Amino acid sequence: MTSSGVHRFAVVTSTFAFLLIVVGAFVTSTGSGMAVPDWPTSFGYNMFLFPISKMAGGIFYEHSHRLLGAFVGILTTILAFWLWLTNRRRLLRGLGLLALGGVIAQGLLGGLRVTLVNENLAIIHAAFAQAFFALTVILALFTSPSWQEGKNTSHPTSSIQNPASNIRILSLLTTILIFLQLIFGAVLRHTGTRLDAHLSLAFMVTIFIVMIALRIFRNHLDNPILMRHASILLGLLVFQLSLGLASLFSTKAQVILTTVHVATGALLLSSSLILTLQSYRFLNQVQKSLHPSFVLQEAQS
Repeated sequence: MTSSGVHRFAVVTSTFAFLLIVVGAFVTSTGSGMAVPDWPTSFGYNMFLFPISKMAGGIFYEHSHRLLGAFVGILTTILAFWLWLTNRRRLLRGLGLLALGGVIAQGLLGGLRVTLVNENLAIIHAAFAQAFFALTVILALFTSPSWQEGKNTSHPTSSIQNPASNIRILSLLTTILIFLQLIFGAVLRHTGTRLDAHLSLAFMVTIFIVMIALRIFRNHLDNPILMRHASILLGLLVFQLSLGLASLFSTKAQVILTTVHVATGALLLSSSLILTLQSYRFLNQVQKSLHPSFVLQEAQS
């Protein structure tokens, strides 16, 4: 069992990774990505010693983004070593090291985007940020007490006639589609192109989320975890579509709308990912319940 302290620290790391996406989206929305033209220094200063008096406007936004990125890097490093030293599960150890490698790679991508003045690297940097946040969400989930204790979400035999296999496939495909949409969203923000792909993927994501929600609401009312995550996913979808329409047809508060739109996209990705993992676990529980020894035990009880 992983200690509750590791889980709380993983949640904190994931929270700051999300805030980093929010700040990064704000930097892009305000056009401040190149406000500080050098890296790893800031106008020749050590990044951590840059004078506060010089932090104004776009420089403040971009430099704050750098400092927050460094802080997330420190948190991720501590989490990775904490998991390595205190946890025996190879999966968690491996995920911790993967997160450490990911945050290092993300920092290098951000730096190269500045030094090479390359918009393609900016797009990769934005997409990689979403993937890194999703990884921190996985770590927070896998270190949670409920996940480790393997608490059943409902009586295993109650949903044998309606296994979660379809939900598992749909949620996995939905997660992939959301990530692809986030990539094309980054392309749209940085180049002003491929609105068609972004909107097409938004339509597909909407269809898939509605399908998932309907199947869960119809077949798994006894499963509070699946019900809760389906409701969250559906609510985020409605909010995200509203933001997208507002940003397309309104010229006011574009920076705020775009920033919140990106942040909600990250929440959609993580919610769909959690639902996918929960549905995989639920299906495994159902399959175990079909084993003859389990059925015999249930009959005897």
